[in-house]
Amino acid sequence: MRKTILSLALILSAGAAHADPVEGIWKTQVDDGAYAHVTIAPCGGALCGTISRTFNADGEYKSANLGKKLVWDMQSKGGGDYRDGKIWQPSTDKVFKSKMALSGNTLKVSGCVGPICKKQTWSRVK
Repeated sequence: MRKTILSLALILSAGAAHADPVEGIWKTQVDDGAYAHVTIAPCGGALCGTISRTFNADGEYKSANLGKKLVWDMQSKGGGDYRDGKIWQPSTDKVFKSKMALSGNTLKVSGCVGPICKKQTWSRVK
């Protein structure tokens, strides 16, 4: 029994040591007068980003978008390169094919719907 508990503890601590570098909380750029904190974490075999806090010119507020997925199906390709995901833009309610590029505490997020492409640079909060 002790060996089983010790083995489980080692497996869990090893998994925590291999967290993807993009995991954490990211601040989006302002879009339509507001910005969000997005928490990026594993979901299934991919990475997802969920809106965890929202802000406007008056400060933090309780948006109807809190808790909604902003990024999903993002696949790590190594070296700070993430592709094959989707990103939702709340201000237009459009879903873009998306990719991300991580460099230190900066995350460049871009996506396209047909010929229309958009990009933002997010900064790490935590």
